[in-house]
Amino acid sequence: MVQVNTQKASAKRLQDVIGFSDESTQFLTFQLAGKVYAIDILHIREIIEYGNLTRVPMVPDFIAGVINLRGSIVPVIDLGARLGNSATQITKRTSIVIIEIADGDKMLEIGITVDHVDEVLEIAQSDIEPAPSFGAGIRGDLISGMGKVNGCFMILLEVDRVLSIDELSALEGMWSTRATTVDQDYLTVAY
Repeated sequence: MVQVNTQKASAKRLQDVIGFSDESTQFLTFQLAGKVYAIDILHIREIIEYGNLTRVPMVPDFIAGVINLRGSIVPVIDLGARLGNSATQITKRTSIVIIEIADGDKMLEIGITVDHVDEVLEIAQSDIEPAPSFGAGIRGDLISGMGKVNGCFMILLEVDRVLSIDELSALEGMWSTRATTVDQDYLTVAY
């Protein structure tokens, strides 16, 4: 029994030395309209350079378009517009963050535009405050909390709510229907 406690204490000291704690979460931080936001790293699939975006007519304003990601059609959301701000201003540092969201037994991929990606930070649970009921400038249900890092707060986004599953499923249906139509048109023309 004493040896187990010693092992736990040694593991805790090792975690403290290397800066890891099982009571913390890693977040990808990024800038959007001059504010710092963060998303739990477990939702991040990859970060790609902004480009090759195809606009789609008759979709909500916050849908920037679609990209071809290794043969898959991935919708891209203008996160600034989705959060009620102005559309993202495209610069050399603008990126598309590909996130994964569970929808039943499958994972949906969706891209979000950000002004630029900063870094991956580890935030202890004790440094995460509840989402404010006012003053953040965006809908409260899109915020999972406020992370405190070096005396400053950043907005932690609730990825599963940035778009509801119903909205994502509707978008996925729209993309697959349009992709099938395009493929059939292409086959008709090719033959």
